Amino acid sequence: MGKYIIAGNWKMNKLPSETYDYVKAVAAATAGSNCEVVCCTPYVCLANAVEAAKGTHVKIGAENLHFEDKGAFTGEVSADMLKDIGVDYVIIGHSERREYNNETDETVNLKTKKALEKGLIPIVCVGESLEQREAGITMDLIAIQIKKAFAGISAEDAKKVVIAYEPIWAIGTGKTATAEQAEEVCGGIRKIIGELYCPKCAEDFTIQYGGSMNDQNAAELLAKPNIDGGLIGGASLVADKFAAITKAC
Repeated sequence: MGKYIIAGNWKMNKLPSETYDYVKAVAAATAGSNCEVVCCTPYVCLANAVEAAKGTHVKIGAENLHFEDKGAFTGEVSADMLKDIGVDYVIIGHSERREYNNETDETVNLKTKKALEKGLIPIVCVGESLEQREAGITMDLIAIQIKKAFAGISAEDAKKVVIAYEPIWAIGTGKTATAEQAEEVCGGIRKIIGELYCPKCAEDFTIQYGGSMNDQNAAELLAKPNIDGGLIGGASLVADKFAAITKAC
C-alpha cells in the first residue's frame, strides 16, 4: 500500500575501501527497479557510500543515531552529522541494538523524533522473539513497540516513518516467516497505525519485512498486499542478490 522501499542493512560488514565500488555495483545492478533502493552502511563507510551514490537512484542510510544534537556521548553519532554528509535514511531500534546496546522503546521514540526533526527518514524496527511468538503475544508486543515509538509524533510526521517488521527468530538464522505469517503481522501493524492515526494514514505507510528476506523468497513475500519492501541483511552484501530483491517489487 505504501511506497516500495528495499533497504540493505550491511551491519558490521564491508570496509570503507570496498564501499565506493560496491555502491556503484548496486546502482548498476538495480537500475530500472520500481522501488526506492537504500544502502545502510556502518558509520565509517557512509562518506564513501554517499559519494558513490551521487547521480544515481541509490539512497544512503545509517544504522543508528543518537537522540541528542551534541555532547559528551563518546562513540555516538548525531543526526546533524549524518545530514551533513548527505545521509537520507537511518535504522532505529534494530533488534540487535535492542539486545546488545540496551536500546529501549523510549530511546527508539527519542531517536525517531530526532530523525524527523532533522529531515532523516527513520526505519523503525519492531519484532518478537521465538518465545514471544510461541506464547501467542506477537501482536501485543508489537502494538506496545509501535505505540511507544510513535508517542508524541503527529500524523503528518508519522507518514514519513518506515516500519520494518523483523521477527527476531528469523534474523540471521536462515529461518523466514512464511509469507502468510509476515502478511498477518504487517497487516496487524497497519491496523495499529490506523487506530493511532487514521485508516487513510495507515494506507500510506511503508511497512517492510525483514528477517532473512532473500532473492529466493522475496517475490512471494512482496506479493502480499501489506508488505511494501524489505530490510535486507546478508543478501544486501551481494549486488546481484540484492538487485533480484529490488526487481521482485
